Amino acid sequence: MAALSRDQIMTFVRGISLRQVRLATGVILFAYLVSHFLNHALGNISLEALATGVYFHTAFWQFLPVTILFYTACLVHTALGIWALYERRQFRWKAIEPLQLALGLSIPMLIIAHVIGVKLGQTLFGHERLYPQILFLYWIWAPWRIPMMLAVMTIAWVHGCIGLYLWLRMRAFYKHAAPFLLAAAVLIPTLSMLGFYQGGRMVIDNDSAEWREETQSERQIGTRAEAQALERITDYFLFGYFGLIGIALVARGVRAVNERRRGMINLSYGNGRTVRVPKGLSVLEASLRNNVPHASVCGGRARCSTCRIRIIGDCSALPEPSQREAFVLGRVGTSDPSIRLACQLRPPADLSFFQLFLPHAISADGHDSHPTRIGQERYLVSLFVDMRGSTQLAEKRLPFDTVFIVNRFLGAVSQAVLESGGMPNQFVGDGMLALFGLATSRQNACRQALKAAAMIAANVDALNKFLEHDLREPIRFGIGINGGEVIVGDIGYRDHMVFTALGDPVNVAARLQDMTKSLACEAVMSDEVRATAGLAADALPQHDVEIRGRNEPMIVRTVMDARSLSALVNEQQSAAA
Repeated sequence: MAALSRDQIMTFVRGISLRQVRLATGVILFAYLVSHFLNHALGNISLEALATGVYFHTAFWQFLPVTILFYTACLVHTALGIWALYERRQFRWKAIEPLQLALGLSIPMLIIAHVIGVKLGQTLFGHERLYPQILFLYWIWAPWRIPMMLAVMTIAWVHGCIGLYLWLRMRAFYKHAAPFLLAAAVLIPTLSMLGFYQGGRMVIDNDSAEWREETQSERQIGTRAEAQALERITDYFLFGYFGLIGIALVARGVRAVNERRRGMINLSYGNGRTVRVPKGLSVLEASLRNNVPHASVCGGRARCSTCRIRIIGDCSALPEPSQREAFVLGRVGTSDPSIRLACQLRPPADLSFFQLFLPHAISADGHDSHPTRIGQERYLVSLFVDMRGSTQLAEKRLPFDTVFIVNRFLGAVSQAVLESGGMPNQFVGDGMLALFGLATSRQNACRQALKAAAMIAANVDALNKFLEHDLREPIRFGIGINGGEVIVGDIGYRDHMVFTALGDPVNVAARLQDMTKSLACEAVMSDEVRATAGLAADALPQHDVEIRGRNEPMIVRTVMDARSLSALVNEQQSAAA
């Protein structure tokens, strides 16, 4: 157990890169932004509601461990933004990515005066600048700051939303969650800005000598000398920040000159296309710079493996994969040193390779609307069904009659799968693979597969009655059901691409189907499917069986009459309700 835990920790560590750190810090900052915006929205109620909201807001974010985490995230995220400006060699991605970078770099320079005035003023001089003081500053004392505040609110929100979109768009749940996320992305800043406006109106209505004496004292907003000190600190920060950006831009130019001096290399794509680029570019950057289509779903962030290439010839002189590249390649199950990620590999010498994913199937900018078609790891339930005795059937019938009967059988099976929520996937002779879980939860996928098995039995019974005058004996079948993490995507060549699932769980489902012969039953399912579907442990007979290719026995459940599965699933759902 300790060794397993250690392996899991090491696998997790290998998967961490600067992009993962940037994502984690960005999520922390976005959580703060959501909390702050929701606090602003209370201005639509009253100033008292704003005061109550800011009490809980500051109580959480000024809790010492949270404060340390938050300010660390601020510094790290800003530093990584400047590093991204230096590191990014190619800006020919879709406009959303350079837009996100530009918005992110503009946020510190727009927000720093507000942050120093409120937070540093409180730390250095004990100021108590809350909503009455801030709203007075913006709506009465310096109304020219209002457009700047609205602009920075919009910029920060759009920057965060772009980051979340680029992160979540590859997730299986995103398609269903997108409408709700869009509604939140529109409503939260809208309500926040309306709250800012309504709060400002209430401050204007309450403005009087007595109100100013109560809310705008020197203890609360500070003296003129203290304000000038905070302004000087703001100026120093801005000078330093602009200096860092300038250093990054100068460093980009120096790097470009040095790369030219170090020489050029040739990249050959294995299809006769060769480009000449400076040393130091990644293969993906070289492709985009020279308008060579290259698959990259994640946009070169090493979050996917669609930019994979296979090196032609000796690859011993290439730099070792980074931790992140090794992690991604490990996730797709390859240890071949000739397979590399184009977004991470920076060849020091001439290189020949070919792309593993066809560029015409995936756009060069890497944004496909159906990432599942490209390749994705996810939990699916595989149902494999096979017709018994088709060989003997063919021996005693005309070819047309055999094809007719097999097609009627596959039609009955496919109808059951579709009505249960699954997808008929592959037809192999008189057998079929069906997939469940492409658009639903694990538990629902398991239940759908069990219902499909019951419906297959019912449909085959009806088919036997329809063909009873043409059949010497009824059509029989075997069903294997198994669930697990598989790779789904388009497999094939050029115009012969087929969407399917690859992985050990699919192979096990086929082997469980074969076991229905030796176990004399209609269906065999893994115990994992039974448990996930919520069936009782004593609902079906249990067997320990040997699976070819596995070192340990596997617990399976047998079903003598597949039609009984429908009642079992319905009973479980009724009990849960």
